[in-house]
Amino acid sequence: MVLTLNVIKTDDGFDAIVPSVKGCETWAANEDEAIEKILDLLKFYIKLPEDKKLVIDKAAQKGNKGIYKILFQKP
Repeated sequence: MVLTLNVIKTDDGFDAIVPSVKGCETWAANEDEAIEKILDLLKFYIKLPEDKKLVIDKAAQKGNKGIYKILFQKP
């Protein structure tokens, strides 16, 4: 399965959003922390085990928005 992750730089940090999963969004002071938090939240929303590996790949950068692809196998 492949999902899109948007990481947007704001005036006070970074917003991370998985648009296809309602409510799956978070904020952090730096980009790496925002990505780490959103991946944990995504595992919760789609009911993946804590130890399930998610692969993330940066697909594009458009201004203040980084676009990533999250790859994983759903059980």
